[in-house]
Amino acid sequence: MKNLCALLVFLFSSALLAQAAPEPLLVDTAYVASHLNDADIVLIEAGSRQEYDRQHIPGARLLTVEDISTPAKAQPGQLGLELLPAATLRSRLEAAGISDGSHIIVYSGKGEPFPLTTRIIFALQYMGMGNRTSLLNGGLTAWLKDGKPVTAEPPKVMAGKLTRGPVEGLVADASLVRSIADHPDYKLVDARTPNFYNGADASFNGKGHIPGAVNIPFSEVTGSDSEIDLGHLKQVFADAGVKPGETIVTYCHLGAQATATLFGARLLGYPVKLYDGSFQDWVTNHRGDVVK
Repeated sequence: MKNLCALLVFLFSSALLAQAAPEPLLVDTAYVASHLNDADIVLIEAGSRQEYDRQHIPGARLLTVEDISTPAKAQPGQLGLELLPAATLRSRLEAAGISDGSHIIVYSGKGEPFPLTTRIIFALQYMGMGNRTSLLNGGLTAWLKDGKPVTAEPPKVMAGKLTRGPVEGLVADASLVRSIADHPDYKLVDARTPNFYNGADASFNGKGHIPGAVNIPFSEVTGSDSEIDLGHLKQVFADAGVKPGETIVTYCHLGAQATATLFGARLLGYPVKLYDGSFQDWVTNHRGDVVK
């Protein structure tokens, strides 16, 4: 009987968790300051060990892109910056104190490129925590600009318990990308800068872009202050010909810059997929044509 009661409590709790309203995808410094002491908050700095040790938001734990991806410089025959196996990824997120019920707030540390921050957010989304994860708009720079406190003291972290698994269909492969023309409700988006999209410069010895792709550079997602302006973002997607309701499939060189554009698409309400192999897979494994 006790086991049955425990099972019912677990199922009921899981149902409530599944029905919980999603956390806001984008938050400001005032929001973070007012929620710092919430029991379910897990604050993550995306950055380097050196900068984190110098100063970070009180309570923040450090995650690097190396913690959640394979090395960017891949071994021969392998792809760089790929998602880790689910079991490994789950273990590393749990070590940061992340559980199923956590509200995770991620922010860019000093000097951290925005795509490396969104790469961490994508890994959380992949592991089923997309509706439990927020981005601090402007990162540590905005926090300091608003006069909020920082510390060099690392927090005491208790390991979490993460039972959620990979979200099916979130990661696209070359087969789907090749068939984009057969999906009129899909839009393939190249998140690299225009010089690579147009073929002025080469990436993995390929000049140009995957057929059918439009260009929304990752650099257009944020301004010079690394903050996101939703009005500007909406115009960028409209100018690229993206229509309401389309599923956005992003790619870049390795799969980091594409997560910035993917995050922008999520903010605007678009369904999303990431071609994680990106241009490195398309070119080095001869997946299809490259056009200018």
